[in-house]
Amino acid sequence: MEKELIFSPKWHLAFCFLILMMFQAAEAEITCRSCQSGNKWRARELMLQFDTSESATGLKREVVGQGDGAGRSASAESVRFPCAAGSVECAPAPAEHTEPRRNIDAKNKNVESVKMKVSNVKTSQESSPGLTFSRKRARRSSDDGEEITSPAQSQDPGEGARRVPRWSGEDRRGAGTPRHDELKVDSTTFALTGDSSHNQAMVHWSGQNSSVILMLTKLFDFNLNSVTESSLWRSTDYGATYQKLNEKVGAKTILSYLYVSPNNKRKIMLLTDPEVESSLLISSDEGATYQKYRLNFYILSLLFHPEQEDWILAYSHDQKLYSSVEFGRRWQVVHERVAPNRFYWSKMGLDKEPGLIHLETSISEGQALYVTCKLQNCTDANKGKPFPGYIDPNSLVVQDEYVFVQVSAAGRPIYYVSAKRDVFTPMKLPKYTLPKDLHVISTDENRVVAAVQEWNQNETYNLYVSDTSGVYYTLALENVVSSMGYEGNVMVDLYEVAGIKGMFLANRKMDSQVKTHITYNRGRDWSLLRAPSKDLRGNSINCELPYCSLHLHLHVSANPYTSGNIASRDSAPGIIVASGTIGAELTSTNVSVYVTSDAGNTWRQIFDEEYAVLYLDQGGALVAIKHTPLPIRHLWLSFDEGQQWKKYSFTNTPLFVDGVLGEPGEETLIMTIFGHVSHRSEWQLVKIDFRSIFNRRCKEEDYQTWHLHNQGKSCLMGVKRIYRKLKPSSRCVMGKTYSVSMTSGPCDCTEADFECDYGYERRTDGKCTPAFWFHPSSMSRSCTTGMTFLNSTGYRKVVSNNCTSGVSVEYTSRRQQCPIQAPKGLHLVTSEGTLSATLGTNVTFLVFLEEGDGARTSITLDFGDGHALTYSNVSSIEDGIKHVYKAVGIYRVTATGENILGSETVMLYLHVTCQLEHIHLSAPFVAVKNKELNLTAVLLPSQVGTVTYIWWIGNNTEQPVITLEGSVACTFSREGINAVTVQVSAGNIILQDRKAIAVHEYFRSHLLAFSSNLDDHNPDVAEWRQDVSRVIKKSLIQATGVREDQILVTILPGLPTAAEFFLLPDKQLTEGKAEKSSAHLDQLSEVLLSALNQNLVQFTLRPGVQVTVYAAHLSAAPLVDTSENHSGSAMLMLLSIVVVGLAVFVIYKFKRIYETSCTCEILHRTPHIHRLNSGLDYHSSCVMDIF
Repeated sequence: MEKELIFSPKWHLAFCFLILMMFQAAEAEITCRSCQSGNKWRARELMLQFDTSESATGLKREVVGQGDGAGRSASAESVRFPCAAGSVECAPAPAEHTEPRRNIDAKNKNVESVKMKVSNVKTSQESSPGLTFSRKRARRSSDDGEEITSPAQSQDPGEGARRVPRWSGEDRRGAGTPRHDELKVDSTTFALTGDSSHNQAMVHWSGQNSSVILMLTKLFDFNLNSVTESSLWRSTDYGATYQKLNEKVGAKTILSYLYVSPNNKRKIMLLTDPEVESSLLISSDEGATYQKYRLNFYILSLLFHPEQEDWILAYSHDQKLYSSVEFGRRWQVVHERVAPNRFYWSKMGLDKEPGLIHLETSISEGQALYVTCKLQNCTDANKGKPFPGYIDPNSLVVQDEYVFVQVSAAGRPIYYVSAKRDVFTPMKLPKYTLPKDLHVISTDENRVVAAVQEWNQNETYNLYVSDTSGVYYTLALENVVSSMGYEGNVMVDLYEVAGIKGMFLANRKMDSQVKTHITYNRGRDWSLLRAPSKDLRGNSINCELPYCSLHLHLHVSANPYTSGNIASRDSAPGIIVASGTIGAELTSTNVSVYVTSDAGNTWRQIFDEEYAVLYLDQGGALVAIKHTPLPIRHLWLSFDEGQQWKKYSFTNTPLFVDGVLGEPGEETLIMTIFGHVSHRSEWQLVKIDFRSIFNRRCKEEDYQTWHLHNQGKSCLMGVKRIYRKLKPSSRCVMGKTYSVSMTSGPCDCTEADFECDYGYERRTDGKCTPAFWFHPSSMSRSCTTGMTFLNSTGYRKVVSNNCTSGVSVEYTSRRQQCPIQAPKGLHLVTSEGTLSATLGTNVTFLVFLEEGDGARTSITLDFGDGHALTYSNVSSIEDGIKHVYKAVGIYRVTATGENILGSETVMLYLHVTCQLEHIHLSAPFVAVKNKELNLTAVLLPSQVGTVTYIWWIGNNTEQPVITLEGSVACTFSREGINAVTVQVSAGNIILQDRKAIAVHEYFRSHLLAFSSNLDDHNPDVAEWRQDVSRVIKKSLIQATGVREDQILVTILPGLPTAAEFFLLPDKQLTEGKAEKSSAHLDQLSEVLLSALNQNLVQFTLRPGVQVTVYAAHLSAAPLVDTSENHSGSAMLMLLSIVVVGLAVFVIYKFKRIYETSCTCEILHRTPHIHRLNSGLDYHSSCVMDIF
């Protein structure tokens, strides 16, 4: 069964590229390393996971803690730290839930969890320790056919079965019968009886000066994707014995996760499995007793306040953010539609209120807002909007004194930063960096370190460092290696050495080879690592720089007591233990373990296999446990910084080691090893007490001084540093009262204490000169006449560098009077970075001035709609200028900056639109063959902005006609039914309408009217008109006997209800001749008009609603009046006038159709496009005005 030591990196970026790559390349996301002290935190717990499946093709197994070291490579073998499910770092087990991020900071820096991307920096050592690891059950075999597989040799699907490895001769002989002459450590073993089926465990050591350990074991069903059993164990004697607490929390209660307050380790929170019940169990006495509280939501992650121990934020599965000020006993909703893991507590000294919350809320797809909210009163009136406008989703990062957001404009991301909660300013990277991806790694000591993947990079990142404002960035190191993690996260190989400020290690790709580099001055200078002169056996190593050097794997453990590939401690400055290789490049084969006692100047090989090395007694001793798939019973101890090692037994029976948990604090002297004796045994917890190994307490004479240097250069970061360290020959306990002592003396400044300023690049001779794109004069753009500014010399002192005198005057920026200059580099953008706006909404314009006296430069903004505003200076419009447009159109917005020396104007064309709701294709029901007609698309509302029309006319279905106006002229050359389809595209909305046009060479048409009761039932929708048209046609046929193929009927839109019927000639009778067709149509017209005039055409719309159809413009009364008061001649004259009027009407109607019907054979590929008069509402077009 294969075991892996799974690490979580320390200064590694871990983030998801998922969203990024699915959208435009410009869509990148900012991520943070640690958003503030005490933010997203969890106790370091030990989590074991193993699969009880008997199938050889089971799930991949993971072990955090002890393993074979798999995952040391930064390639596809990159490993993952399976953090406590449901804690701040991890999503709950169900795959559909959001997976949190993990960020680790220094000085009680938080462990924060994020789905998108994560930058990990200094591992916290003040929060309560713990560990998370997993274990697998294996298949067994024996003579009866059952196969035995070691837990460390589980196969991935498709792997062949492996035989269980045999123990070494020493361990096999010593099993159960230890040798009397071997060294031993004090240890006790406790078995978690009854939990042999449980395949996950979380362990938490309550805190410093506490003997309480809590352990939650669970049976996770991978088929059901939920926890089905759990047990809670508690130890009060440093792990020597444990008590089962299932009865105290409820015998049937199934627990999922464990949380501990970072400010009061006595306060424990347990979360039940929401599949069974959603509840919290809260303890205030280190887990001795619990109270249960029901929840009405499902917790995905928690965020504890950095100072208030009872203040908690909870993120739910439905994107709601809840708050509690009573440690989870009561909850209230803070905000809805909150982006996962984009919520932060306020920071004292920067934010006005301790209960302020920074959060990102989703507005729509692709749009979010950065808002601030009060903890107990998050109403619209109390919300703040620090950034004026929308931001890109999942881009808000609040970290220390900086806030970062991202806004995409014109397909490219713009990154904004706010320092000390001041106004937002675009981050200034070198002009042609053109980042595809950017991640904030660190904000320590008033500067930002960012990893940027540039337009021409795919697998590497460049490191950039900022000035104190976080605005101006310069290159620190190119082509730092990155790799894809287990969950699709990216890992950047950068490691900050603990205990020594300014010291970093990085793996850089050079000519397709990965090499490890070191810096002692925060990235100002980098060099390769010198390889040891001798190997473990004393043989000489021939390795000369720069062709050969030492290379290290820079993955680290998320837990300070479970070693990763590299480890260092604040309490042991200069001591670094790491796995690596010697040669031309870093490899994943022939990996050994190396140690340095002088901060990387010299290295020694201590093991030729991989070991987990942990620090004891504040670094006064080192303990090593072998990474092996075999059961072991020994560990190794060194009291002289790794020069000599002695082997000690910690158990009589060899143990498959799954993980190690150390006592909280740097002075670790008690450890617990978690493992199992066999594949089906209970968990074995071995408590090891190292206190008996040490002879005495350390005295003053046990310490010595050590001078930090870089290959003999003692001035680093502008000072000479002298540390107080334990002598290698002293075997004593430093204890909890020990603290690192360091004295320093200033050094004269040299060129090495300065890095290139923004806009400058270092040449091969080491000098900083302006880049080809940079104009040094532009650095004075924020100047005010009469004030002064710092005129850059091309250099700036490295952050935290404390050198004095020397070349300081020559390299330090010089203060000069601000020059008087005309405005130059005026920029006008909308806050959303778009060129469109919605009618009736606020549009915020932002005006930036690159050069010129901003305080004495007036700004005039003309909105293009007859309104304009003038401001006395640029600073008065830092929050933007808001305006509401009341009409749709394209507006030319102009901004003019002017002072006594000149002016500059910039323009922006803004499209103001409203949403298209409906379109109607206005077209005749019947058209004349070979005669031009007009097709019109009518919009609702009539003016929506810039619109594109796409027409498919007749049989031309492959080549649509595209127009910018809603009317098109066309001609049909063939008789029959022709389809016309029009699509209207307005913004991101596309609507369509379709009509069928009957084309004939000869026809007659007449208008119809109806009894008024039809209007009461006319909903004026197309479907109703079609259905009633069929009913009218049927009624006409029944009343007149006209054949069905000779009559067409259509109801016209609008009220009062009107219709039109068309008569078609019988082609067999007329033989297609005009004279015969005309005569035949006259006969049919007389028949239909007679029936209509005699009220013979009626239909029943619904029971009780009888509708009569009339010929329009004719009296419904009889044509002949039989009254005795009228003479026969008078009646004859009246009849003649009516007949003549009818003839004139028919001729006029035929002429109207003849002239306006349009054919749809595209005789000319470019149709005639014109505007229609607005006389008829349903023929009117939407005209776009340009102002």
